[in-house]
Amino acid sequence: MSREATIEQLKNIVKPYIQNQEAFDSLTEETDFVNDLRINSANLVDVILDIEEKFDIIIDNESMEKMVNVKSAIGIIEAELLKE
Repeated sequence: MSREATIEQLKNIVKPYIQNQEAFDSLTEETDFVNDLRINSANLVDVILDIEEKFDIIIDNESMEKMVNVKSAIGIIEAELLKE
């Protein structure tokens, strides 16, 4: 799966949880889930669960704590997909 395709799938996953449409519309790899998209911590857990389901992966607690922006999320998804 290409990085662009992964980003598109990630956008579809986070869209229901965002509170800042403008930041979502200009989403880049540096976009922060909490500070830019204003996803609260409870919804961030939902995002992680949705990522696990969509990509059929398991994200450990250490990786969850590092998943703060689009770039880190993509890196974790790609690393988990390589394990399979």
